[in-house]
Amino acid sequence: MKSPLLSLPGAVPAEAPDEGVAAHYGDLFREQRALADGSGFVDLSHRGVLSVSGPERLGWLHLLITQHVSELPPGQATEALILSAHGHIEHALYLVDDGETTWIHTEPGNQGPLLTYLESMKFFYRVEIADRTAELAVVHLPAGSIAEVPADTVVRETPQGRDLFLPRADLESFAAVTGPAVGILALEALRVEAHRPRLGLETDHRTIPHELGWIGTAVHLQKGCYRGQETVARVHNLGKPPRRLVFLHLDGSEVHLPPHGTPVRLAADGEEGRQLGFVTTSARHHELGPIALALVKRNVPVDAALLAGNTAAAQEVVVEP
Repeated sequence: MKSPLLSLPGAVPAEAPDEGVAAHYGDLFREQRALADGSGFVDLSHRGVLSVSGPERLGWLHLLITQHVSELPPGQATEALILSAHGHIEHALYLVDDGETTWIHTEPGNQGPLLTYLESMKFFYRVEIADRTAELAVVHLPAGSIAEVPADTVVRETPQGRDLFLPRADLESFAAVTGPAVGILALEALRVEAHRPRLGLETDHRTIPHELGWIGTAVHLQKGCYRGQETVARVHNLGKPPRRLVFLHLDGSEVHLPPHGTPVRLAADGEEGRQLGFVTTSARHHELGPIALALVKRNVPVDAALLAGNTAAAQEVVVEP
């Protein structure tokens, strides 16, 4: 779904997985500084939006997801995962309940498979699930923003800022009075800086929550009765996830950023050494320079110098081995 804000001056379209919105509007670092200072907004209208209504919605969702939501207070934001039977991450959900409806946004294009799964699990519960992507656009306001939020807008507020579920028809008028528009690359750079994982980038078909530090933020360890719980409990008790997320400071002299999937090796072994992981997201940060997240084997020494492709990389621990 192509955003009308791509017609704004300087807008450069984003590439996968963020097609449909702007990568930037002409000045990446200025846009990053705006977000860091609490100004501007990010067009996330390419993200999928679902709603779950009905008197049993929270109790029903509680049985399916990794987060404790059976008594979720109105207005309190949370995030959750849906796992496979083997504990691998299949969906990431960002939720808020307004007292009558639970609102969810998810990765672009993921709303269809998520809706199909939720519909298959309704059984006799009094819940109604709807794809609201064509109707509602997600807009992000950074922490500290004093931008005015239109009346009756559903807001999901977190330490990182506020996600608005804005009527898609109001997107252009909102942009005209809020500004400046900030591209998705600026938000991604701040996400990498904050070590926050993203489905489809930090995950593959065998990723479990422990590898990415999603325990606590998206996985509640004091609840049960969800698919994949056995794996979560076993790995938590043993304390040995097979891989771990790391933050990389990349060599700033390199002209290009290593793309998603770039092999990570020990620097001592050179470019022909054994692959120990892969780059998940890389970004140019306005203060830190080139940075990245990577998923590496648990037994990679935490003080080892690494290579991301042919780019030297110093690691910081995100998930303890």
